[in-house]
Amino acid sequence: MIFTKDTAEKTAELLLQINAIKLNPKNPFTWASGWKSPIYCDNRMTLSFPPIRNYIRESFAKNIEKQFGKPDVIAGVATGAIGIGVLVAEYMGLPFVYVRPEAKKHGRLNQVEGFLQKGQNVVVIEDLISTGNSSLNAVAALREAGANVKGMVAIFSYGFDTATENFKNAKVDLFTLSNYDHLLPLAVAKRYITEEELSALEAWNKDPANWAATV
Repeated sequence: MIFTKDTAEKTAELLLQINAIKLNPKNPFTWASGWKSPIYCDNRMTLSFPPIRNYIRESFAKNIEKQFGKPDVIAGVATGAIGIGVLVAEYMGLPFVYVRPEAKKHGRLNQVEGFLQKGQNVVVIEDLISTGNSSLNAVAALREAGANVKGMVAIFSYGFDTATENFKNAKVDLFTLSNYDHLLPLAVAKRYITEEELSALEAWNKDPANWAATV
């Protein structure tokens, strides 16, 4: 679910402007999963543009408080959301922790890094939602540590049905600044893609695992 239509459109346009989102149906990217994809999203790019990172920081802060109330702690999912998570926590005057993909193999064996007390209300920040598996792994680690996870916010979501189902099953409310449905019409209107390329991008989103065999 997006926060607002205006935020979704503005965020999508900013991500396209700085090439944080690249669209190339004719020469697809290869994801770590092996999927061929006509889109590549690297939201860490936003950290290199102060006006854009400030917009994202302030949009997150305003909408976190609106949707969840002011939490006790902001948590970032490593590694992509650590930077923006720190900015949001600083802006809101809140403590910050981050969550590793898995517990360390040495030292204190932490998966959650930072000071977190049992029962504290936490909002989790993520940079990008695809299937949601890695994001929900972070939620599980926070819950295991005794946190009360109020919800998750992310910069962008691909809007896969499997992600919607995964968040529903995990009982986690997810809000994003923007998503795939708001990106595509904007990309056509701003001439980042053609109508023909739009069709390919829509087809990919419906069946990303098998899309490469159809093009």
